[in-house]
Amino acid sequence: MTGEPLAIATDVLNREARYLDERRWDEWLALYHPDAEFWVPAWKNENEYTDDPEAGISLIYISARAQLEERVARVRSGRSAASAVLPRTAHALSNITVEPPATDGSLAVNAVATTHLFDVKRREQHTFFGRAEYRLVPENGAWRIRRKKLILLNDTIPTVVDFYSI
Repeated sequence: MTGEPLAIATDVLNREARYLDERRWDEWLALYHPDAEFWVPAWKNENEYTDDPEAGISLIYISARAQLEERVARVRSGRSAASAVLPRTAHALSNITVEPPATDGSLAVNAVATTHLFDVKRREQHTFFGRAEYRLVPENGAWRIRRKKLILLNDTIPTVVDFYSI
């Protein structure tokens, strides 16, 4: 759990991207804290996105890792028509910055996130991009994602949006 904050953050974020692309769901889930929040707010208008997941519209809002586990279970089961044939993805992160550690030892991390997606069924490709905000916390000798907020900048959605596609 020791190391420079930027190196720690870069490692966690890159692992998350790799695990999603390789469909290593158990390892991906292990990166998340049990009380993790995963939020993709919707835009209220051209200049403002929703600022409260409880009161506004969200593209995705998950308030605990158990809900992420349920989504992974649906993907694995094959019973979800939307994810019966998963897209091929390449997640990329850049411009990773880290604020000085908080008094509780957590790290506030910001990045630019891009996901290239190939829809195998439709033979179409899409790119999602936006700004990602993370809160990383130390837990049992490892770093966990306590909060992930992704502000999609191209929110006209041409395909299914779920945890694996953004």
